[in-house]
Amino acid sequence: MRLYIMRHGETDWNKIKQLQGKSDVPLNDFGRMLARKTAEALEKVPFDLVITSPLSRARETALIVKGEREIPLIEDARIEEMSFGIYEGLCCKGEGFNIPDEEFHKFFDDPVHYNPPENGENFDEFCSRVENFLKELLNYEDYAESTILVTVHGAVMCAMLRAIKRNPLSMFWGSGVHKNCGVTIVNVENGVPEIEQENVTYYEDAVEEW
Repeated sequence: MRLYIMRHGETDWNKIKQLQGKSDVPLNDFGRMLARKTAEALEKVPFDLVITSPLSRARETALIVKGEREIPLIEDARIEEMSFGIYEGLCCKGEGFNIPDEEFHKFFDDPVHYNPPENGENFDEFCSRVENFLKELLNYEDYAESTILVTVHGAVMCAMLRAIKRNPLSMFWGSGVHKNCGVTIVNVENGVPEIEQENVTYYEDAVEEW
């Protein structure tokens, strides 16, 4: 099995650091352009299947990269972004920060002690569903010889990489949130994943780091 795990393209909320979570925010025109450039770079990859988060920013990214390939596209809610409950739509970084919780910084700095807002997920709940998806995928015999595109979200990507690297929760963010349309390539042998490339981008356009 060969996985191309890809973060979705840019949205307007990405640009102004608003928490998206499970809010269904669409790609903006720049995000669609990034996805098209990535699609061109991956044009010759023989994908057999696409698996995507049902949220439109991930699903549209998947459709753009899938292109004219007549292959299945499967939605899986387990790889939706982490829920921020009542804080979705609020600004989590920079001058516009308006989250009414002085300890929200623990989301980025101290995930072990992060307390989610009302209706939000904690890291244990979130990682459990993402890791359940990943474990099932890695061990699904019907996909053993398949090349699969998986389109996800920033925190979902970090949760997958943390599971693959077997890092503790304190190292959840690793080297940081990947860029929009960043691609990580993973080879899988007998259910064991090995990262070949991480956070590869196929464009030269400026994308602000998180």
